[in-house]
Amino acid sequence: MPPCCCKYIDHKKRPVHLKFPNRLVVLLFTITSVSFLRNSLLKYLFIFILTTLASLNLLAKPKSMLKPKRIYKSKTLEVIQLSKNTFQHISYLVTNDFGKVPCNGLVVRSKNECLVFDTPTNDESSEELIHWIEQKLKCTIKAVVPTHFHNDCLGGLTAFHKHHINSYASDTTLKLAKQNQYVLPQKTFNDSIQLQVGNEIMLVKFFGEGHTKDNVVAYFPSESVLFGGCLVKEMNASKGYLGDANTNAWSKTVERVKQAFPDVKIVVPGHGRSGNSELLNYTIHLFKTEN
Repeated sequence: MPPCCCKYIDHKKRPVHLKFPNRLVVLLFTITSVSFLRNSLLKYLFIFILTTLASLNLLAKPKSMLKPKRIYKSKTLEVIQLSKNTFQHISYLVTNDFGKVPCNGLVVRSKNECLVFDTPTNDESSEELIHWIEQKLKCTIKAVVPTHFHNDCLGGLTAFHKHHINSYASDTTLKLAKQNQYVLPQKTFNDSIQLQVGNEIMLVKFFGEGHTKDNVVAYFPSESVLFGGCLVKEMNASKGYLGDANTNAWSKTVERVKQAFPDVKIVVPGHGRSGNSELLNYTIHLFKTEN
């Protein structure tokens, strides 16, 4: 059911609209009718408290929206629960230019099935993630999807293939992986694919070049979670590695992503902390001067 609305006039005589969950409207009605609140002062005091909580967004969030919480940590792998059925996995890549870099991926769950987006950076940490999903989530991994051809996305593909887990990637990712003599994804798609996990559908789509020529993003509609991968930067991040980038197209590509998913609530970048749509805005601004 849609939320109910009400209007009041603020101290500057401007109309202000508030939206209330239906359960709050029922609670307000109950409060105004119970016998011990017949006193007008008490009645309006209770209404004021509840409407203030609503306007400050302090009422209970839906179960799918949780505060990010680390639920697993070892020397080589971390898992952070982002929402009821999405989990950010973090592994590490040692680089010459940036040192030891934490690299993100996403696990999406529905019923007793999971999809994995980007492998951990090597087979060892990928084996660890597979074991965690099977033992802790009690899920079968339906597929793994590298979002572009770099090692922080497909460095652990061999481990997934060893467990007979299908891998999907774009045609361009397959081509670039071949050129760099990396382990190859098994199945490919052109610009987009929809993958079923349990009762839900996950959309994977290429919106344009940016970090690489092949960077795709993945969107989980039921919980409004976007995995932007390395196309999206965490807040206050630098531009990072640009060796395979198209900086002229990057900003416009992320603008198209933002337009495609206006209801997104959680955004996971390729590196660093997750956030909301402000990560898209930040990335657009970061590369805007290149256009």
